[in-house]
Amino acid sequence: MDGHGAVDRGIAVDRLLGLRGNRVAAATDRVGLGLAAGRVLAEPVDAPRDVPRHDHATMDGYAFAAADGYPLRVVEEVFPEDEPPGIDDGEAVAVATGAPLPPGADAVLMREDASVEDGHLRGPSLDQGTNVYPAGTTAAAGERLFDAGRTLAPRHAALLRDVGVGEVTVDRPLEVGVLATGTEIHEGRQPDRDSEMLANLLRGWGCEPAIEEPVPDDRARVREAIESAADAYDAVVTTGGTSVGSADHVVGVLRDGDVLFRGVTLRPGRPVTVATVADATVCALPGKPVAAHTASTLVCRSFFTGERRLPTVAAESTSRLTVPDGDVTFAVPVTLDDGDGTATPLGHADSSLSLYEERFAPGRVASSTRVTLADGVVLTDEGFDAGERVAVVPYEVVE
Repeated sequence: MDGHGAVDRGIAVDRLLGLRGNRVAAATDRVGLGLAAGRVLAEPVDAPRDVPRHDHATMDGYAFAAADGYPLRVVEEVFPEDEPPGIDDGEAVAVATGAPLPPGADAVLMREDASVEDGHLRGPSLDQGTNVYPAGTTAAAGERLFDAGRTLAPRHAALLRDVGVGEVTVDRPLEVGVLATGTEIHEGRQPDRDSEMLANLLRGWGCEPAIEEPVPDDRARVREAIESAADAYDAVVTTGGTSVGSADHVVGVLRDGDVLFRGVTLRPGRPVTVATVADATVCALPGKPVAAHTASTLVCRSFFTGERRLPTVAAESTSRLTVPDGDVTFAVPVTLDDGDGTATPLGHADSSLSLYEERFAPGRVASSTRVTLADGVVLTDEGFDAGERVAVVPYEVVE
């Protein structure tokens, strides 16, 4: 594979998803629903039965056949835990919300619209199906609810419990080593600003991260650390050493492996490189924290989560922004004002952090950890004008 040139972000994501799909199947766990969020299904999940088993009421009221005329004789009261009784023509039952309807009952009159005197019900005429949730609407027996490979969200536990599934089979979480490189970090002259951030991202993606000791800018030491981590973990995420300087050894080491791509046309984050070392996937990120965050969330995330989509929210830019020349997509951090639906480029002279006037400065932005106060990014090739509608990728959907 020709992986040595910078590629478009979409191509990089496609390659990572292909690599994920070809990965040797990991061991699996059987987990309860309370531990299922963020885990990837190893097996599909089908509904074991119709849910609900019976039509049920969506309102407190009275259930009967809509075709029957009033008055109707109220013969019983039904609660959600009850089995539905039978009723004859001209009869109705009082029902609580969620109660199963008797066979033949196909409408529910809300209690506040009903009049009951001497056990006889009167009210307005109803259409069949009024205030009724039909049997099998949530799921039909045998229906495929989730395919293998789907990452479960917290909300999915409600559906699974409702259909009678209490446990699921999921892939064992990827164990990921996080390795910072750089003599200044190794010697403690500069803090490691990346590793904890990346470990938190990986944990949010359902992985089990472990932070390794930083290594200095020494080719032999970098090689030893990467190869050791590749033997110990399913994947490795490194920071630093991805540019073209004399002390940037990570890419040189990775060239001896199977390089998936060397660089992505994205700024900040352009030097991100992915390769296979032994059986481990190594994602080499630039050392500047914002660049590392951008590359990991907009590119490498696809390998760890299997997710390609970048959901966006629309906002109106408060400022004009131009971009440097070049065939590159720029990830512009912005803050959102929910009150008026606007987005302000954080780092723009109009924002609370002045790093550039109007022309986006990706290098300065990548250098400022204060930019992590942004709410998301706008991906743009051409910039935008004040008042222009922009699509914001919120950080919360990619972290």
